[in-house]
Amino acid sequence: MNSPDAKPSKNLKPETVRVLLPLPLGDGYDYLIPFDLSIPQGSFVMVPLGRKEGVIGIVWGEGSGNVDPRKLKSITSVLDLAPLDETTRRFVDWVSSYTLTPAGLILKMVLGGQLRPLKEKDKVPDTLPDPTFATPTLSPEQASAAAALNTAVKDSAFSVTLLDGVTGSGKTEVYSEALAQCFKDDRQALLLLPEIAMTAALFSRLEARFGLPPTLWHSGLTEKQRRLNWHAIKQGKARFILGARSALFLPYANLGLIVVDEEHEGAYKQEEGVIYHGRDMAVVRARLGSIPVVLASATPSLETLHNVQKGKYRHLILSRRFGEATMPAIRIVDLRHEKMPTQSFISDPLLQALQGALENGQQSMLFLNRRGYAPLTLCRACGLRLQCPSCTSWMIEHKRTNRLHCHQCGYSMTIPKACPTCGAEDKFAACGPGIERIAEEIAARLPDARTAIMASDTIADAKAAQAMVTQMDDHAIDLLIGTQIMAKGYHFPRLTVVGVIDADLGLAGGDPRAAERTFQLLQQVAGRSGRAEDAGTVYLQTTNPDHPVMQALIKGERDAFMQAEMRERKNYHLPPFGRLASLTITGADKGQVIDTARQIAAAAPQDKGMRILGPAPAPFALLRGKHRYRLMVQAGKGVSLSSAIGAWLAPLSLPRTIKVQVDIDPYSFL
Repeated sequence: MNSPDAKPSKNLKPETVRVLLPLPLGDGYDYLIPFDLSIPQGSFVMVPLGRKEGVIGIVWGEGSGNVDPRKLKSITSVLDLAPLDETTRRFVDWVSSYTLTPAGLILKMVLGGQLRPLKEKDKVPDTLPDPTFATPTLSPEQASAAAALNTAVKDSAFSVTLLDGVTGSGKTEVYSEALAQCFKDDRQALLLLPEIAMTAALFSRLEARFGLPPTLWHSGLTEKQRRLNWHAIKQGKARFILGARSALFLPYANLGLIVVDEEHEGAYKQEEGVIYHGRDMAVVRARLGSIPVVLASATPSLETLHNVQKGKYRHLILSRRFGEATMPAIRIVDLRHEKMPTQSFISDPLLQALQGALENGQQSMLFLNRRGYAPLTLCRACGLRLQCPSCTSWMIEHKRTNRLHCHQCGYSMTIPKACPTCGAEDKFAACGPGIERIAEEIAARLPDARTAIMASDTIADAKAAQAMVTQMDDHAIDLLIGTQIMAKGYHFPRLTVVGVIDADLGLAGGDPRAAERTFQLLQQVAGRSGRAEDAGTVYLQTTNPDHPVMQALIKGERDAFMQAEMRERKNYHLPPFGRLASLTITGADKGQVIDTARQIAAAAPQDKGMRILGPAPAPFALLRGKHRYRLMVQAGKGVSLSSAIGAWLAPLSLPRTIKVQVDIDPYSFL
């Protein structure tokens, strides 16, 4: 760290630079450059801010010249770090402009939350993966796809390739060849996953392939791990990075490839703070850095398929499973005609299949995308539904904790003995099934089955996920019961039977992406079955077997289904054929929230290319004690929503107690 001692000469005009700070404070502040220093753009510097003497910032450009230099403070020191590269700086500016977020908040992600210098005892070892350590044997189809990806890496130019392969087709082995080519070229590679828990399933496979574990980046790391990994990535000593969406913003020394696995996953969308979609920002990051990006999925998003059709993305297809494995048979269980006992949620055909798998020494999986014991608890005397006091959300019973939980804000409470409305005692009843209730039914009907529950509240981190995977691999579990976390790329060779308890869940509610997301989720769940020698069977319990989603799954007509979805979106000018944005107004005072929402709506631009809907209560109109109203903006494909909304909101004088959150290209409509 260099500390300037000289003071500016009175006879020379001091130079100023703009320093961006990792804070929500606009686009940076002007500071004086001490005369004995040469500070290039991107330099990491220490500056005073208010009463703080040592705040880390980045030299972002020339000073604005709008402030009298005599009133400016000087840069205190320059950190002993290579300057932040131009690509990362351009990426910060681009994301800031697109998401209407202060650039300082983007920079905070670049700095890994809060940059801390290495201690003397800390060491950053070079991590050099061996691209030839355990080269796999590829099928002709896999080898052809791998060769195309290798060419893209060698070209060192921007390109986007969709690696579109059925579940179990070996997409990981194919894109691993592109990773290997990147390592041969002595460059860094980033592999993005949508969920932290998924790192456990992939970590050991990648270590076995390259003889060295990848460098991790996600929120579950300790502070020391984050510091060491950040510096290793910044110095270029970490060549292979495996991370969650935030890993996109790290300051890579020599990035040569980005792979986005399970690119269709909604978990890539960051819904709070800096609101962005990891897949889309990966494409932007690759374009700014002139490198290739690979999007991998068995159920590609409609937006990605649309870009393939428009010729913007390349398309590589893996049409069959690797080796002798075949795609599972999919059978419909029509719940309208199944006679099931009261408080039973597993049909006889599904139960018989589970029994058969158990007798044959095989494994099974039951899927229900609903955590807890029951989604609703009500008083049988007066009909009261227990609701979270801070949210417009029902309280969910969890037998594991013997409490009621709110899945929106985390509030929990014991189940009241008496109803707070009518006073009746012992009248609260659980309505509907959650996965804990399914586990209870299995314990009663298949008492010999060794079961486990896999959900976000039982799998807290990658370590817990790995423990569950190990139990499945060791056949310590006969039947796995869980939520959508089970659908994310796991490979269980003995698993032959998959049962979906409520295949219709997720189709209701008016979300324009409901059908697409339900199809993707069910297809991914089904894909866990029959991935080795033994054939698999999937049972979909539904009350609507004629729904296009169910028919597409039965017939294996993914492409036809997605084309129908595209036509539907096009008819209503919805993405990818139009643009959407949401403005959510939040505050503690409901009246003030409504007044502010109306003020914003009244100031909306009178643009023929934009349509303003609302304001109206948001789906969760009360969340964590705050009231929420929302406006939706619908626009043509060519409209720059970021610029239009920025110009719309800029002149408004809004109460400081009100927060306006802008989501460009919203993914969830809750």
